[in-house]
Amino acid sequence: MEIFKYMETYDYEQLVFCQDQTSGLKAIIAIHDTTLGPALGGTRMWTYASEEAAIEDALRLAKGMTYKNAAAGLNLGGGKTVIIGDPRKDKNEEMFRAFGRFIQGLNGRYITAEDVGTTVEDMDLIHEETDYVTGISPAFGSSGNPSPVTAYGCFVGMKAAAKEAFGTDSLEGLTVSVQGVGNVSYHLCRHLHEAGAKLIVTDINKEAVQRAVADFGAQAVNPDEIYGVEADIFAPCALGAIINSDTIPQLKVKVVAGSANNQLKENRHGDELHERGIIYAPDYVINAGGVINVADELHGYNRERAMRKVEQIYNNIEKAIEISKRDGIPTYQAADRMAEERIAKMRGSRSQFLLNGHHILSRR
Repeated sequence: MEIFKYMETYDYEQLVFCQDQTSGLKAIIAIHDTTLGPALGGTRMWTYASEEAAIEDALRLAKGMTYKNAAAGLNLGGGKTVIIGDPRKDKNEEMFRAFGRFIQGLNGRYITAEDVGTTVEDMDLIHEETDYVTGISPAFGSSGNPSPVTAYGCFVGMKAAAKEAFGTDSLEGLTVSVQGVGNVSYHLCRHLHEAGAKLIVTDINKEAVQRAVADFGAQAVNPDEIYGVEADIFAPCALGAIINSDTIPQLKVKVVAGSANNQLKENRHGDELHERGIIYAPDYVINAGGVINVADELHGYNRERAMRKVEQIYNNIEKAIEISKRDGIPTYQAADRMAEERIAKMRGSRSQFLLNGHHILSRR
């Protein structure tokens, strides 16, 4: 892998390798873009097949956070960490404290949070060494479990997508097919049920399905049946890459809006949804409630303020749809354009400020 060539192609700022022999820490911090502010992105712990695979994952995820944070309207850039190791057996206190010292050494350029393979307890250990961490225990002033907030963001984003498809943002009487009824999705189902929507649910976890049936009067179907059910909205809230060549022809919905990451298997599948007239709520725009919530911790967490910001997801979905229509492009591309335009505007204003500042200094 030609690392500098890759970084240059996608304009990454920094790649940091962190090693601590005592604890076994092997971490890679990728900082993609800090135009809007310090880079915020979680720490993932995973058993990667190779060091190169770990580097690629860190870089890819960091760039994704730049777009997610920019589209969410946050004054934050994008970054991500991967720790190479098995989260079930390789963790220890020294590892996360050593990692916390590496973050502290970046002096605020990068702020971390939990991700796949890491927990609130791990973030608390990092917090022993640095303040540049979010998603810590509520005892330390954090926002706690982000799932209900992510779910609420998905709910308001779904309403915006429904308004485009059906002419109203009321979900009453609409049928929503929900794939996965985990932490986020259970709360989303509660919002949908309270809004008067009918639910069709599936999950590989039978207990999760039964809970949704009991609590919300949902209809249960087998996992492979969810794509073809008669519904108005499909909410993918489980795995990624589920919008693909096999599933798209089965869809009978007008809207795809859910909390799962990386829903499109390939970009062309976003094109195909667009061609079929299905409104797609771009995943990283609609599921940004969690990152909006933890970002509020940086100002001393205030739940009311955080929830008001999460409600902006409605406007962000509307804006992505507007750009899609303005430029004649699918909404997944419109979301990227929305993020890029915001970064470009800020970069322009900052460079102007710097140029003027330099001019004043030189005149003196």
